[in-house]
Amino acid sequence: MKILMFIILFMLIGAFFIVSNERIQLNSSENFSLLLDKYGHWVDRLFGNSKTAVGYVIKMEWLPKEE
Repeated sequence: MKILMFIILFMLIGAFFIVSNERIQLNSSENFSLLLDKYGHWVDRLFGNSKTAVGYVIKMEWLPKEE
């Protein structure tokens, strides 16, 4: 339950940062569509970067080499 709350909070904070950094006013449907577009790109990059980072971690040599 705590992990789910953390994920939801993280995603909401991401949306708030997009709104504030892009200065999007959510008073029209086209601005809301712009937010959804930018949020979708952000989530796509987030998962892509996470996939890359996990790939590097998996490929690392974790056990010491035997001599």
